[in-house]
Parts: sequence; C-alpha cells; structure tokens
Amino acid sequence: MPSTRVRPVAKDDVADVVTLVHELAEYEKAPEECHLTGEDLDAALFADQPALFGHVAELDGVAAGFALWFLNFSTWRGVHGIYLEDLYVRPAYRGHGLGKALLAELARECSRRGYGRLEWWVLDWNTPAIDFYRSVGAVAMDEWTVFRLTGDALTGLATHAGGARPAG
Repeated sequence: MPSTRVRPVAKDDVADVVTLVHELAEYEKAPEECHLTGEDLDAALFADQPALFGHVAELDGVAAGFALWFLNFSTWRGVHGIYLEDLYVRPAYRGHGLGKALLAELARECSRRGYGRLEWWVLDWNTPAIDFYRSVGAVAMDEWTVFRLTGDALTGLATHAGGARPAG
C-alpha cells in the first residue's frame, strides 16, 4: 500500500511546488500566463509575516500534489476563512486520495483557527474537479461573477486622476 502524507511546504519543496504550479498552468491551458519562480514562491511563503501558505501531498516520498492558500475575511460572518488559490495533483498520482487529503487538511486548519469557510474557484470546463469538489460537499456559488483588474486596466485605475486622494 502506498504511503501518503500531507504536510506544510518546506523550503526544500519550493522547486517541486514551482514545477507543479507550471504543470497546473499547462493543464489549465494557460502556460504562457504562469511566471512563478522559485524566488517568488520562497519570498511569499517564508517572509517574516507570510501572506501565502502551502501544503504538499506526498506519495511514497514524492511531491505529487500541492495546495497554496491565503486568508480572506467574511464581513458577514465576522471571521477569516481560507481562500484556496491552487490545488493540483499530478495525473499519475490521482486516485490515491491526495486531493481529498489536501482539502481535509485545509478544513482542519479552518477548524483549528476558528475560520468560517474554505473557498476556491474552478474552471467551468474542469468537470473532473467539479465532480470531486461536489463529492466532498462543496457548493458552487453560481450567483456570483468574478471580476479582475490586471495590466493596463489595473495601472489605469491606480493612476486615475479623479476621486479621493490617498492619505498621507
């Protein structure tokens, strides 16, 4: 029987996790959008006060999957939650319960810390992931639409001359 384990990301895992993130970008059909480097991930995970956290799923000592997450806050509930930025298990390692083990560890993290929810996005076409998430009791937030500012739109809004000025 294979040996599985989920544990927090360690500095020695950074290169493996970066590789896994790039594999996820390939799986999601957007490899050109993934620019993560080892230096980026190391700085985010291991800063004095990190804003990014992560777990690695191992199968027989091999980093087979990961979850990267950060805190969010529910103004309605009045407590923090976990936003799961990415969860990925290499195709060759699927079917061993690693994805469920990663989600379960994040659920335990919520429970230990008194957080009110665990949430994430999934691509509409990713039926295997959607089916998996539903199998563990996750509910789609179909009434919400995701908005994002990037690139020129983000810069343009940040430099917009109208409106209130920043304090300082």
